[in-house]
Amino acid sequence: MSELHESRRTAPPSRTQAKVLIPDEYPMVSLLGSRDELLRVIEGAFRADIHVRGNEITVTGSPDESGTVVRLFEELVEVLRSGGELTPDAVERSIAMLRMTSDRPAEVLSLDILSSRGRTIRPKTVNQKRYVDAIDKHTVVFGIGPAGTGKTYLAMAKAVRALQEKRVNRIILTRPAVEAGERLGFLPGTLYEKIDPYLRPLYDALHDMVDPDSIPKLMAAGTIEVAPLAYMRGRTLNDAFIILDEAQNSSAEQMKMFLTRLGFNSKIVVTGDVTQVDLPSGTVSGLRVVQEILDGIPDIHFARLSSADVVRHKLVSEIVDAYGRYDATQQAQQEPKAIQQRGKRRP
Repeated sequence: MSELHESRRTAPPSRTQAKVLIPDEYPMVSLLGSRDELLRVIEGAFRADIHVRGNEITVTGSPDESGTVVRLFEELVEVLRSGGELTPDAVERSIAMLRMTSDRPAEVLSLDILSSRGRTIRPKTVNQKRYVDAIDKHTVVFGIGPAGTGKTYLAMAKAVRALQEKRVNRIILTRPAVEAGERLGFLPGTLYEKIDPYLRPLYDALHDMVDPDSIPKLMAAGTIEVAPLAYMRGRTLNDAFIILDEAQNSSAEQMKMFLTRLGFNSKIVVTGDVTQVDLPSGTVSGLRVVQEILDGIPDIHFARLSSADVVRHKLVSEIVDAYGRYDATQQAQQEPKAIQQRGKRRP
């Protein structure tokens, strides 16, 4: 980084001192946060001593830690340079990226997917960036991961961007109308009123990205369509960006039906969480089997997100991990019993 100057000198044998000079055009409050809240996040993540004087930051610690802290400040300045805003969450994610991947935090946090209604939608994790990059590169993309990882939201942002740039003529959003412990027949109202609650999350995301006053007009013109998965049967979808959400609740037959709707100059994104299947007992999830069926086919990509990519409350990530551990334990306990039962049935 040409404007970010760094000088080093050796402190005691096992400790290195580095000085980072922040360019004058970036106020220190934007880098360190109001009342140094961002600085406190950084100090809490490292054992190195960090001292700030004016626009000069001195870092003293082990060579590895000092180097990581210096790279962190470089990346944070790059985020500011690109017009991004630094938050405690963004700083924490940047630290995790530097420690766990070779990806540059600034490249992840500075990628503009869609600017809408005074704010910009960007990926917040490395896997989210890889997911949106895959949507650009491939015709069919599967986004598979737990709740809160931005699978549908980011796909919606890419769809709206494609429509704005006239790369497609319409957006089609669909979901299986599968009950999570309820029966459609017992719900009041017309068929549309019964189905509408299942599609409501798609409307909510759409309202974040498109002027709400224009949505009825776009839907009336067919430019944006929100419909249950069953309504896709028998159609060929050309010049469209098509999103199938909650795909874990599609059967294998429905998944095949949906994927074969693909027409010319169209793109499909399928999102779902295979750990939250609401299908009747004995029905195989189409999202589970499709990973085996389509694996290795060119221009089809499977993007997998994890609890590390959850962008909701921190507890959501911990909840996802806790359920994962519980399911693994239950499966491990059931396998010996299943083997024993099979042994008893043998003549």
